[in-house]
Amino acid sequence: MRRQACPCSCGVGQLLLGIHHIAIICSDYELSKQFYENKLDFVIVDENWRAEKQSWKCDLRHGPVQIELFSFPMAPSRPTRPEACGLRHVAFSVDSVEATARLLRARGVEVEPIRIDPHTGRSFTFVADPDGLPIEFYEDRV
Repeated sequence: MRRQACPCSCGVGQLLLGIHHIAIICSDYELSKQFYENKLDFVIVDENWRAEKQSWKCDLRHGPVQIELFSFPMAPSRPTRPEACGLRHVAFSVDSVEATARLLRARGVEVEPIRIDPHTGRSFTFVADPDGLPIEFYEDRV
């Protein structure tokens, strides 16, 4: 990726180039790995057992998106309702929310009803990973 000049012309360069990865801690490593690999088409690029932490770390990629999947013994559950402060959900751009929802349903994933964003007019839907992490699919049209 080519670095661009900082918009403020300070000469330092662009502060951020993009998102490098999304780190996810899971309660059932094999179940979560299978979800991201078999349901969302991520590909495993690296997988390591870290004995000192009694933890797996798996790097998965789908195009430019990378997920770091971690297992930790006795990790606390994710707070859900009412919504807690912090990261709310992960959203992926898709060409067609309808086609994505059909494919995910065919793969046995529970998909929320498709909605329309009242501010952009674009469609979106949500699924949840095995630990309940909300994953959004948002229509990306030019």
